[in-house]
Amino acid sequence: MTFDIKELYVNIPVSESLIIVKAKLLQNNDTQKAEQILTLLKEVLSQNYFTFQQRIYQPEQGIAMGFPISGIIAEIFLQNFEDENIKHLLDAKTLAFYTRYVDDILIIYDTTNISSHTINTYVNNINSNIKLNPTYEQHGSIDFLDLTITRKHKQIEVDINRKPTYTDTTINFLSNHPIEQKMTEFRFHITLMHSLPLDPDKKQKEWKTIQTIAKNNNFPLHLLHILNHQIQSKANHTHKEKKHKIRTTFTYHSPKIRRITNLFRNTNVGIAFKATTTLKQILTPTNQAQTSQHEKSGIYKITCKTSHKSCRANQSKSKPEIPGACTIHKKQRPSFSLCITHT
Repeated sequence: MTFDIKELYVNIPVSESLIIVKAKLLQNNDTQKAEQILTLLKEVLSQNYFTFQQRIYQPEQGIAMGFPISGIIAEIFLQNFEDENIKHLLDAKTLAFYTRYVDDILIIYDTTNISSHTINTYVNNINSNIKLNPTYEQHGSIDFLDLTITRKHKQIEVDINRKPTYTDTTINFLSNHPIEQKMTEFRFHITLMHSLPLDPDKKQKEWKTIQTIAKNNNFPLHLLHILNHQIQSKANHTHKEKKHKIRTTFTYHSPKIRRITNLFRNTNVGIAFKATTTLKQILTPTNQAQTSQHEKSGIYKITCKTSHKSCRANQSKSKPEIPGACTIHKKQRPSFSLCITHT
């Protein structure tokens, strides 16, 4: 059976996670360093604001989605959750197998020892914040991530799973993108096809699916065969130690850019391309740039809190001189408050 953790990030208990982090920190750090890190972490996790329809909101619980540290905190919490509540079931052989990828969980168990209903009841009563939605095996098969796992009498077979919402749309070969980016999805599919223990019929079926995707996106089949041969050859040879490369990026306007990038072909410089035909660039109006009211140039009136005098100040990228503008300096006094004098 599989589980999907419902709305993981917004249900991670922050206070409980901080307690776990503190315990982990104290294992390898002194109290002062642990408290300093914890103070910074509290401050960062409290900045979970988001904007919706030009309004700013702050959730009452959970961690911010898309925040760099959110994935780490969620993983720390879930690993502790598993250590305290799942590990002993594996040690006692109550569960035969348990694995998790982010919020997707796969469990294999012996039905003579425990039932799916018992497992579901147990995991959903551990923590009130964490709710897991179960999916049960149907006709000996179950989907997990991009795999369909089928239980046979003496073995387990796998196949590549594509969800009902999957579309075969990728970067069209006729679009103005680097060939490396056009080949990325096909490289992924072919590598997956060769890395999984698929039986010959399933592998042939997957290869036909990849060819159909290529045809629907105007990708030449002869290039697909070349890519397939390259990936197969690479898999059959021992990997050589990769040399460290300096990475740099070029903006891809047309194939003419390769006249420059080809100069780095036999060097330790790795080239990546940045396309100019992204959805963001296409859909964002170029003549109606949205500028925050706090970023607009203009003349502002500033009143000094010490002398109660006012003057005009200019905020502009070019910073033109304005007659009668004021200069701001630090007044020589312990408070270091700003004072304005007229020029």
